[in-house]
Amino acid sequence: MYQKTTGIVLHTIKYNDTSIIVDIYTERNGRMSFLVTIPRTRKAAIKTVLFQPLSIIEFEVDYRPNANLNRIKEVKLSYPFKSVPYHPHKSAIALFIAEFLYRALREEAENAPLFAYLSNSIQWLDECKHDFANFHLVFLIRLSRFLGLYPNTEGYHNGDYFDLLNACFTSGRPFHNSFILPQEAHNLLQLMRMNYETMHLFAMNRTERNECLSIINDYYRLHLPDFPILKSISVLQELFD
Repeated sequence: MYQKTTGIVLHTIKYNDTSIIVDIYTERNGRMSFLVTIPRTRKAAIKTVLFQPLSIIEFEVDYRPNANLNRIKEVKLSYPFKSVPYHPHKSAIALFIAEFLYRALREEAENAPLFAYLSNSIQWLDECKHDFANFHLVFLIRLSRFLGLYPNTEGYHNGDYFDLLNACFTSGRPFHNSFILPQEAHNLLQLMRMNYETMHLFAMNRTERNECLSIINDYYRLHLPDFPILKSISVLQELFD
């Protein structure tokens, strides 16, 4: 059965000389894997450039519900990037977010609010001209809502610790090692209150930003089974002085 849908490219790997396997988060079916044949002609409609990290594409697929790999028949860009592939900082953010989503999104079911969040966020980053240094931090915190992992911020008081394991703020030091100190907890709370339009008001240097990124990454690793250490995180941590 042929089906048309929209999707966000998360990961690609070479299958053979003329084919790649692409993991895509689709609007209609959640995360899926596809086999894509790349013809070796200049005039071919399907090219590898269509499958850059976080590309938003429209495609027709020979959909078979029980298949591990479905074949993409036709594909085109749904949203052509204006800046992400050509801006070194945005490109690094895109690589990191794509790898993060590839590891975090495992649901093979429709989730329209999540897909809309991802699509709108990617387009916001592409169209933003400045003040996006905190984008990946705000993106990850807001993503946790859609995955059922958003921390409990009720009852916060200045000087509280943040318990990473139980996802809440606490006045006393937890009896385990998965927590962050009050100053870092305050920074995390500030980020939770930000959105893309206001995040530039929260000024951080690179060290503080990297600490927040490490904390958020550790939080996800605690709550998502088999979540690995991400290769792209070290590249991102060198940016945004």
